[in-house]
Amino acid sequence: MPGTTREAFAISLSTYDRLVTFGRKQLDGNWVFDLDAIRGELAERYEVSADGLTLTFFLRKNAKFQDGTPVTAEDVKWSLDRAVSAKSLAAPQLLTGSLTSPDQFKVLDAHTIQVTLPKPDRLALPNLATVYAIIINSKAAKAHATPEDPWAQAWLKENAAGSGAYAVDVFKPGEQVVLRRNPDWTGAAPDKPAGFKRVIAQTIPDAATRANLVEKGDADIVIDLQANDAQALKERGKLTVTATPQFNAVTFVSFNTRMPPFDKPEVRQAIAAALPYDALFKAALFGRGKPLFGATWGEGDPAPTFPVAQPVSLDLAKAKKLLAEAGLPDGFSTTFSFNVGQAATAEPMAALIRESLEKIGIKVEIQKLPDAQMSTLVSEKKVPFFTEGIVAWLPSPDYFYRNFYTGNQRWNYSSIDDPEINRIAGEARFERDPAKYADAARALNRRALALMPQIPLWQANQDAVMLPTVAGYTYQFHRQVDYRDLSRK
Repeated sequence: MPGTTREAFAISLSTYDRLVTFGRKQLDGNWVFDLDAIRGELAERYEVSADGLTLTFFLRKNAKFQDGTPVTAEDVKWSLDRAVSAKSLAAPQLLTGSLTSPDQFKVLDAHTIQVTLPKPDRLALPNLATVYAIIINSKAAKAHATPEDPWAQAWLKENAAGSGAYAVDVFKPGEQVVLRRNPDWTGAAPDKPAGFKRVIAQTIPDAATRANLVEKGDADIVIDLQANDAQALKERGKLTVTATPQFNAVTFVSFNTRMPPFDKPEVRQAIAAALPYDALFKAALFGRGKPLFGATWGEGDPAPTFPVAQPVSLDLAKAKKLLAEAGLPDGFSTTFSFNVGQAATAEPMAALIRESLEKIGIKVEIQKLPDAQMSTLVSEKKVPFFTEGIVAWLPSPDYFYRNFYTGNQRWNYSSIDDPEINRIAGEARFERDPAKYADAARALNRRALALMPQIPLWQANQDAVMLPTVAGYTYQFHRQVDYRDLSRK
């Protein structure tokens, strides 16, 4: 199922189509997905009504599922009904675009479907391009549905019923998936089938082994390498190393704003003034990424984007002054936590943070926790001071703030509950005037700096290392390889 693992997203994207898909753009010389350029996938075109409340999709009349069955608007409705109704990760994702009820999806004719919204939500259309809005062969799925499983979830975990660029030949969870090209799929520009006849997606848990495989030529492309391995391969000059800062992701230091003394903004600001940012960036990432510190905000700043580089830097005198203002001139003791899966970057970070905070009287005990334990403690709001990362598939400021800075929910890592952030983020979601939306985004960024519930550190590179004969790699919202983009030179 999409969402069971990150790797499942890549398989889902290749085996299923959605109504629409993201375009792509150049960012610092690399191809990345473009949230603001949405084009048809199963839909040959779409229309948005003047009031923003109605989306109408016109399906490609030659679209077929991989068993040869034509794709119809009935399949689209059943699939979207399933997405908002079945118990899965699809419903909470589509909720962020005001897509919540089967009543919103209406078949107009065999090749036309209409989606209605309660408000003109700026993220409704982008949500239909995510991996959860897949269009399923409803006849095939219904044949395997049961009263206990009306949406055929059990069958679809092990069987694909899509119209995508590739069909599944071999499926060994956690080991290998082999895909074969669907000749009837012509979504590759310009109107061509996917570039490879076969794709073998091999699970290699160890990053160093992945690096060795691509260097020997036994793999065409690998991702998720350690920063030092990617740097070494780039320096050797025999492979193509595409390093894209993850512009929809952030690594940060977070505080639990419910737990003293981190309930005081001055304490959070003091720590922000005591972090050795440059040393952290070098030790954790070897400088491979985009720093989010050391900025200077002038007139017109901050930019109406998220994340935005913060005007924070190492200033121990300022940190000590802020601690005194918080009533803690002698400092305090705390723990700094990270999960084992982050050890390669978080361990050197933790050591540097402890060393620097000791200079202002804060004594830090480092906790390296198993991933599951860390996840549970974070969900239960029991970790006072820690490092984590966030990813937004739809990287617009209101989406980031609504999902990571509001509400009593797992992803609100800092447990911040600020009426101003809540109000501005909630209103911005439905703002259609670009200038007013930009003003709201700037206001959110200024408020976050004042409260400092988290300290954004950087956007790490997504390193994709490939043979020189491989072309077409695009950084995608789910941070996996889109096999449909790839071809052989």
